[in-house]
Amino acid sequence: MTTDQTPNWVALREDDGRAYLLNRVPGELKVKGLGRFDAAQLLEGYSIGDRITVGQKSLTIVDAALPEARRNMQRRAQTIGIKDSGFLISWMGIGVGSRVLEGGHGSAGLAMHLANVMGSKGCLISVEVRPEHAAVGRNNMERMAEFAPEFPDWHLLEMGLSEAAGEVAGICEQLDAAIIDMAEPWTVVPEIAATVKTGGRLACYCPTTAQLEKSWNAVEEEGLVVEFAGEMIERRWSKAAKGGVRPGNQPMGHTAFLLIAGKIASSEEE
Repeated sequence: MTTDQTPNWVALREDDGRAYLLNRVPGELKVKGLGRFDAAQLLEGYSIGDRITVGQKSLTIVDAALPEARRNMQRRAQTIGIKDSGFLISWMGIGVGSRVLEGGHGSAGLAMHLANVMGSKGCLISVEVRPEHAAVGRNNMERMAEFAPEFPDWHLLEMGLSEAAGEVAGICEQLDAAIIDMAEPWTVVPEIAATVKTGGRLACYCPTTAQLEKSWNAVEEEGLVVEFAGEMIERRWSKAAKGGVRPGNQPMGHTAFLLIAGKIASSEEE
């Protein structure tokens, strides 16, 4: 039987990793891939770690967490995926208590990864100019906030990134990190770089080499030092039918170039 200690949000996970998020509340709902049912009735008597059959599928009940949230997120805009999100978080030193700006927000793919490591003492400011994208991203983030053990102080600004610097300063005096994911990141580098503290870092997400070059020039013109410029390549492997392992048939190649620049102290006066 469920108790007050039982989490409302759980995930039903297939053996291959696919998962379905369920809120353990009364009322019929339709879950794509599982069917229509009352989640509270379906899960009555079950606990985390139990196996349950729904329709023709046998699933494991697990805690709702980032991997399940990512697999169940609503999507409208193209998202920054795992391989790039993880690299940005690690290289830029983002963690518990960090103060971070992301622009634009899109469907919240990057924001969900950021929120997962920032803790309740962190401050995350997301900027999105397109209302239809902001609505999808907000839904994904608000759902994750309901089951995340800790969630940062999160703000969603629906405006252009070039106009957001003043709002950012009002929320958080200085940033530890800023990540720019927009068509022309170099156009907002001066305003965004000014919000980053000395010792902090600014990143640009650039799908093409032309964007990378212009962003590179822009950060250097602002006195930042490029620490990394490149791309992450993911290559999965699979088991061969006759034994051994081999490269998979669908390698994940280029998604974007990542440019990470550090903000350094100005030169000493002689």
